[in-house]
Order: sequence, then structure tokens, then C-alpha cells
Amino acid sequence: MTSKKIFKIKRKEIIDPQKEWFNKCIHQFKQLNTRERFDIREEDFYPCYDDATNITGYDTHYEYHPAWAARILAKTKPVKHIDISSKLAFSTMVSAFIPVEFYDYRPANLKIDNLKCLQADLTNLQFKDESIQSLSCMHTVEHVGLGRYGDKIDPDGDLKAVSELKRVLAKSGNLLFVVPVGKKSKLQFNAHRIYTYDMIIEYFKDFKLIDFSYIKSQMSENEYINNATREDSFSDDYGCGCFWFEKEI
Repeated sequence: MTSKKIFKIKRKEIIDPQKEWFNKCIHQFKQLNTRERFDIREEDFYPCYDDATNITGYDTHYEYHPAWAARILAKTKPVKHIDISSKLAFSTMVSAFIPVEFYDYRPANLKIDNLKCLQADLTNLQFKDESIQSLSCMHTVEHVGLGRYGDKIDPDGDLKAVSELKRVLAKSGNLLFVVPVGKKSKLQFNAHRIYTYDMIIEYFKDFKLIDFSYIKSQMSENEYINNATREDSFSDDYGCGCFWFEKEI
């Protein structure tokens, strides 16, 4: 059995480098496959062309900000943590060490020890005032009110969400808040909003900023800036702003 049937190339046809590479790989594999532990059948071929890279690629925003948040939880060691619609993998990982409740407008049907997945509307949270000691809402608020996830269109949906987060956070409680931050504010409908550093500080002016870290959108030597400054947020058209706030007594 060979791969020639699937990737048969006519004489006048321009050779596709990816298919040629795949054919060479399967030919070499067959030559070395002396133990024949698996059948090699054309109908089972599953060509993956884009993974043979010099380095492992990643989305800077979504790899760094959960790592930033997890490190803070390792310091604060809450008895329980509440997350509102952040990257689901963050809650699943953290739940190995801390009981976590994950809430989303579209609840996740995920069942794993130490993790509860429930439904919530970020503009009208079901929690009592000042009832949550440890709270996160990361890369979420910028979407609220744009309809992208089936939610109600509301130009002020993000402001209502911020108000709710502030309302439910307990005194001396910790909030991990992440949104796109750039040189200037911008609405990229219906994907997200981009804020400025000053806008977020104004929204949480009655809270104490414990830490601000900044993640650039492109992979680079200085793509993650821990303990960043306001000026660092001007370095990109927009990056990922990570804010650790404490609700003062």
C-alpha cells in the first residue's frame, strides 16, 4: 500500500511541497516499519502539514493571562474561587488545587472533581452584595453586549458587567480582571472592545490596583511584561491588560 493514489501528481502539475513532504514521510516510515505493529492504510491517512515548525507557536494573550492569574491564586490561596466566563481551561486547571465555580452565559457541560459549571448573566449576577472573596473575569467583559455569544445587544453591557463585578466582590476581596488594552479605545464590532489603561483605572477608581501586567499580541522577546507601567500599554496597537484589584474596606 502506498500514498500514490491519494496524492498522485500529473507530469505537468506543479508539485505541492506539502504533499511531497507527506509522501516522503510516509515512504520513510514504511521503510523503517519493520515491526508492522499498525496497518498502514490510505483511508486512515490524516495529513497534518502545519506542525513541523522550528518553535511551538501560541496565542500570547491566552497563554500568558491564565498563567498570570494562576500565580496570583497561588499567593492568595483562597478557600474557593469564582470565575465568570474566562478561558475554561483556567478553571479546570485551578480546580486541581482550589474549589472553583465557573459561570458562563453559555454554561459548560463539564464534569470534573472540585469544579462546578453553572449559568450566569454578567450584567445581572445572582450573587449577593460583597459575597465573593476571590473572583476572576478575564478576556470577557469586552464582549458583553455585542451579541457575539448570543447575549442581548447593549452598548453599555460592559459597564453593567463591571458594575456587577464590583458589587459582588467582598471587602478586601481580590478581582483578576483582563481586557484588551491599547493606545486608544476602539470598538471592533462584533468581536470586542479595546480599552485604554486610563479607562480601566477610572472604572475601578474606588479599588486598589495591586498589579498590572501587560501581554503583547505578537510573539517577541518582551511579549510579557510583569509589573508593567501605564506607558507599557502604549507599545502595541492593543495587547492584553491584566489587572489585579482589591476592594478596599
